Amino acid sequence: MAIKLKTLCAGVMGAVLLGSMAAQAAEVEVLHYWTSGGEAKAAAELKKIVEAKGNTWKDFAVAGGAGENAMTVLKARVVSGNPPTAAQIKGPTIQEWGAEGSLGNLDAVAKANNWDGLLPTVVANVMKYQGHYVAVPVNVHRVNWMWANPEVFKKAGATVPKTWDEFVVAADKIQKAGFIPVAHGGQPWQDFTVFESVVLGVGGHAFYKKALVDLDPASLNSPTMVKSFEMLRTVHKYIDKDSANRDWNLATAMVINGKAAMQFMGDWAKGEFTVAGKKPGKDYICAPAPGTADAFTFNIDSLAVFEPKSADAKKGQDDLAAAVMGVPFQEVFNLNKGSIPARQGMDLSKFDDCAKESAKDFSATAKTGGLVPSIAHGMAVPGATAGAMQDVVTQFFNGNSLTPKQAAEKLAAAAKVK
Repeated sequence: MAIKLKTLCAGVMGAVLLGSMAAQAAEVEVLHYWTSGGEAKAAAELKKIVEAKGNTWKDFAVAGGAGENAMTVLKARVVSGNPPTAAQIKGPTIQEWGAEGSLGNLDAVAKANNWDGLLPTVVANVMKYQGHYVAVPVNVHRVNWMWANPEVFKKAGATVPKTWDEFVVAADKIQKAGFIPVAHGGQPWQDFTVFESVVLGVGGHAFYKKALVDLDPASLNSPTMVKSFEMLRTVHKYIDKDSANRDWNLATAMVINGKAAMQFMGDWAKGEFTVAGKKPGKDYICAPAPGTADAFTFNIDSLAVFEPKSADAKKGQDDLAAAVMGVPFQEVFNLNKGSIPARQGMDLSKFDDCAKESAKDFSATAKTGGLVPSIAHGMAVPGATAGAMQDVVTQFFNGNSLTPKQAAEKLAAAAKVK
C-alpha cells in the first residue's frame, strides 16, 4: 500500500502522505505466558519500549500449563485466521509452525541489527526456518546447573563434587550426616533434567549431541548410555522418599533451608534463592552439574512472528523484534528472570556471579561445540519424541522394572516415535 501511494503521489503531497502513514500506530499483540512477578515486570518493560516507537501494545498473557494453555489458544487463533503479532514459541515448535506456512519473516530487521553477529550460530539456527529468521530470542537459561548449600557440605565434611564419582563420595557423607543429598521433585520433566546432566557428565558433550539431539540409534543403545542409566539409578538412592509430585521450587526450598545439600535444576532456581535473600558464593553455590563444566545445555524463550496483514502490522512486528534484541530489554528481562542475555557482548556488571559464569560458559561452549539443546525443556527434538523418551527415563528412575541395559534399549526405541 505504501509503495503504491509513493508511485501515485509526487512531491510534497507524497511525502506528507507517507509521513502520515508512518506515524500511524501499529497494534502489537503478543501472546505469552510470562505471568509470574518477575516475568510480568519484564514484559511490562517490553511494552514501554514498543510503545515508545509509536505502536500500541495489546497484551495477551495466558497463564498455566508451562505454556500448554497458551499453545492451545494460539492454535485456535491461527486456525480462525486471526493470529497475534507474535507468540512465545520455542525450539523445534518454531520449525513446526514454519512448516505450516504461518510465520512471518524477520530477515530485514535481523540484517539491519546484525543478529548473525550477535547470536551464536547454534542459537541463530533455532530462530530460523529454512535459513530465514522467523523468531527472536529473549533469553538463555542454562539447564545443567547444580545448586548447593555450602553449610550442609561443611557439616557433613563433604566437598562440592566436580565429577559423578566425587558426587557419590559426597552424597554418602551427606546422607550419613543426616541430610538429604539431593532435593528433587518426582515429575517427568524434572527426572529428565537430571538425566540430561548425567548423560552429559558421563559421556561428554559430543556423545550427548549424538544421542539426545541427533538421536543416533547406536549411541542411544550403547555402553555409555547404559553407564549413564547406572549413574542415574545411583542418584536416585540419594533422593528422599517424599519426592513424588513435588514442584521444583519446593525442592529448591529444601536446599535453601538446609534440609538438602544439592539440586540439579536450571537457572530459574536462582530466583528462589534471590527471593529468600541469599547471596551466591556465600549462602549458596552455583556450579555446573558434575562432569559438565565444558558444556552448556540451553533452554531459550523466544517470540515467533506471524505473517502480518499490512505494512503497519509489519512495522510493529519489526519494532517488537528489534526491541527484544536490544540491550535495554535483554538486560532488564534477564535480570528479572534469572537467565542471561541471548545477545553477546553485553555489559553484565549488573548481573550476579552465577549469571556472569553462565554467560562466560555460554560464549565458550558456543565455540567448542559444548553448547547443546535440552530435551527436557523442549529445545532438542519434536514434542512426541521427547515425551516418549521422557516416559522411559521416568519409568526407570522411579521403579525397578528396567535394568540399565533395558532402559537404553527402550530409549533407542522411543527416539523413533514421531
